[in-house]
Amino acid sequence: MNNTVISVRTDEDFLPYRWPAATLDVSRIGDAWVLHACGDFDLDDLNLVRDQFTHRRVTLDGDVITVWPRPRDTA
Repeated sequence: MNNTVISVRTDEDFLPYRWPAATLDVSRIGDAWVLHACGDFDLDDLNLVRDQFTHRRVTLDGDVITVWPRPRDTA
């Protein structure tokens, strides 16, 4: 795991969350979060994000971790 942080660029208020050290960019689209890395994220990175979003679907695809939006109420 790369423990060097170059910088995290975001226009969103991403506190109080902790992002993986390799995170370069964090963006929020509605209720979803998208993290981009300078290389590939690993399972420790994925678990760090999952631990903070326990009731959400969180996926890893190489250099992208996505926290998917909450399901919409269909009522």
